[in-house]
Amino acid sequence: MRNLFTLFSLIFISFTSFGQNGVIQGKVRNPISNESIPFANIVVLDSEIGTVSDENGVYRIEGIEPGLYNVRASFVGFRSKTVYEVQVSRSKAVQLDFELEEEAADLNEVVVSSEFSRSEETPLSVRKLNANEIERYPGGNRDISKVIQSLPGVASTASFRNDIIIRGGAPNENKFYIDEIEVPVINHFATQGSSGGPVGILNVNLIQNVEVVTGGFPANRMNSLSSFFEFQLKEGRRDKMATQLTVGASELTLSNEGPLGKKTTYLVSARRSYLQGLFRLIGLPFLPTFNDFQFKTQTKFNDKTELTLIGVGAIDQFALNFDVPNDETFEEREERLYLLGSLPISSQWNYATGAKLKRYRSNGFWTFILSRNMLNNQSYKYFNNDESNPQNLIFDYTSQESENKFRAENSIFGKGYSLKYGINYEFARYFINNFDRSSLSSEGGVISVNNKVFFNSYGAFVSGTKTSSDERLLLSGGIRMDGSDFGKTAQNPLNQISPRVSVSYQLKPNFFLTANSGIYYQKPPYTALGYRNNEGDLLNQQNDIRFIRSTQFITGIERVFPEKNRRLTIEGFYKHYNNYPSSIRNGIALSNLGADFGVIGNEPVSSNAEGRAYGVEFLAQQRLFNNFYGIAALTLVRSEFTNPNTEGFIPSSWDNRFIVSLTAGKRFGKNWELGGRWRFLGGAPYTPFDLQSSALISNWDARGVGINDFNRINDVRLKAFHQLDLRIDKKYFFDKWSLNWYFDIQNAYNFKAHQPPNLIPVRDASGEIQSDPNDPSRYLLRLAENPAGTVLPTVGIIIEF
Repeated sequence: MRNLFTLFSLIFISFTSFGQNGVIQGKVRNPISNESIPFANIVVLDSEIGTVSDENGVYRIEGIEPGLYNVRASFVGFRSKTVYEVQVSRSKAVQLDFELEEEAADLNEVVVSSEFSRSEETPLSVRKLNANEIERYPGGNRDISKVIQSLPGVASTASFRNDIIIRGGAPNENKFYIDEIEVPVINHFATQGSSGGPVGILNVNLIQNVEVVTGGFPANRMNSLSSFFEFQLKEGRRDKMATQLTVGASELTLSNEGPLGKKTTYLVSARRSYLQGLFRLIGLPFLPTFNDFQFKTQTKFNDKTELTLIGVGAIDQFALNFDVPNDETFEEREERLYLLGSLPISSQWNYATGAKLKRYRSNGFWTFILSRNMLNNQSYKYFNNDESNPQNLIFDYTSQESENKFRAENSIFGKGYSLKYGINYEFARYFINNFDRSSLSSEGGVISVNNKVFFNSYGAFVSGTKTSSDERLLLSGGIRMDGSDFGKTAQNPLNQISPRVSVSYQLKPNFFLTANSGIYYQKPPYTALGYRNNEGDLLNQQNDIRFIRSTQFITGIERVFPEKNRRLTIEGFYKHYNNYPSSIRNGIALSNLGADFGVIGNEPVSSNAEGRAYGVEFLAQQRLFNNFYGIAALTLVRSEFTNPNTEGFIPSSWDNRFIVSLTAGKRFGKNWELGGRWRFLGGAPYTPFDLQSSALISNWDARGVGINDFNRINDVRLKAFHQLDLRIDKKYFFDKWSLNWYFDIQNAYNFKAHQPPNLIPVRDASGEIQSDPNDPSRYLLRLAENPAGTVLPTVGIIIEF
């Protein structure tokens, strides 16, 4: 294998191509009216290369050496815009369009930089990453969920999951939009009722950029308490078809783009994993398989009307591996049999598809969005994995969540102000078929439910912004109302009035003081809304389950250095939660259940828990400058919740307290690049096992896993976690195609992350679980260390043609 890799490298190192240089081409337009901007200046920074757009706003720059560049567009009366890290190759022209916003000020004394993302609706708590930053991220493996962990306020769980924990909030408090269309699931093997999973669904090849809004949410966004992710996909090529093939350590990805006639372009991507083969090869007891797809088409009927269609979906299978490794020790056998005895066989599929119609006019546009998404989650488990006897069935769970959504928004822009208003409606269906004998002790009998329920949700909003004549002061605010028929209180929108206001003041050029206050609402998970007992009663509706409420306060300062592509921010935040669902069975807020595979919220709950999260974030971001880039983020955070069976606030499962992320990279000659990332997370708390209850033979046979001691909620804390990831990239540019190979090392110094221990049964030589000789009603159980982390090298190849 080493010889083949050496030969492969020598072939491409010795390959020299002489041909035409690269091209950047595109269009410059006004995003409000969609009108072209003629005679705009487009410049490749740090070079003498540039051009001017023609009377139709179209431009073309030729003779560019292959490489990575920052490109700026400007025109009198408009704010200049810089696109960072534009990758130029010989094989195809770069399609780069610019949207320039009109200046509001009539004076020239004040300099306002738009080099970093500063939306008038959300002038604070916004971070933006482009496709190159995502793709080359060390340890990210081209997965957007892992890349986001470099930003301030963002924590994560164990290294094999993509749970995104922002400012002390639970993973299900984040919402995701692709080209303004909501996509509820962006990870494979997602936890129903929460989010996250081991692998992301979205293909970075199709992403143009992503904005992460962690506070000061705009009024046209609903149903989230921690963040909104705004993904913008590229527009398909207008000139000719192009293809990209990516071969990674665990999957094969193929993407294609091009024109479909004169008015329509397309993007399409498909990925197939071979992770199950690698897991079988190294003897792991579980075998995951995942597949995903994406597409986008954009049709521009004329200068005033365009239609965008998107689709994203995934198919996941999780099987068990019963092969016995040859060199297995006795303890390794016990742990393998424990996993085989506790992990279910599961499958999951999901999709989201939507259409966005945008109708422009001289002072704004209408946006109409119609979408549908669906999640199907199945899992079952037999005692000792013996499916021959129906009496061995522990549980068999199937549920479906489907949503049909409509949204209409009108955006109006004037000199120094904007106004936006809109409505939304959603029709949802939740289906469950659940047989469960694993909850015998808590439910008093076997659960057997087969039913479905329908929900109607509705909302409206109005928002606006006002900029002072000198552009120093920016005021933005809005109010929205939301209602749903899942509960008596929730069905009245007046009970969910959600005001918010933001202010940004420019103390001096590119130095801002910002503040925000707002009230936000989010629906509990469908697993809780649609929970029924064996009699078919919607128990949580009878308990008047409510929207979760969060009141937030944010303030901060921001300093931008446009000449060096640099940004510094400090923000403090405080969030207070009300009406948080808590488990009636265990007396614990759902926020304290942590993140794991399976289902969260499928039980009787009551909206009676409170929570709070507060802290301060520091960010230093260096966009590509003199071939160097980097992000340094530090967060100090506390996250606490109440529980019905405890007094006062206690640490939540997301209370990491101290988060550090340092990412940096350097580009060298001949298209070499080296990057590194170091993360540090304070240890999160967890709830230990109730050893006496877990050991009861009746409990263990029904569950196959330990029972938590909910009288000691989050009473134990993990040790701190830290990890170093490294990545080397090398690019080759040829006349008809280009190649990029990379070598990525996750966890370079082999840190073993501390995780909650496993509670596993003691077995005899034949593999049978041993009873406690002092109490025949109990098994002998032991706590086994459960470290996570190993050095994980990855070699990947990306071919474009």
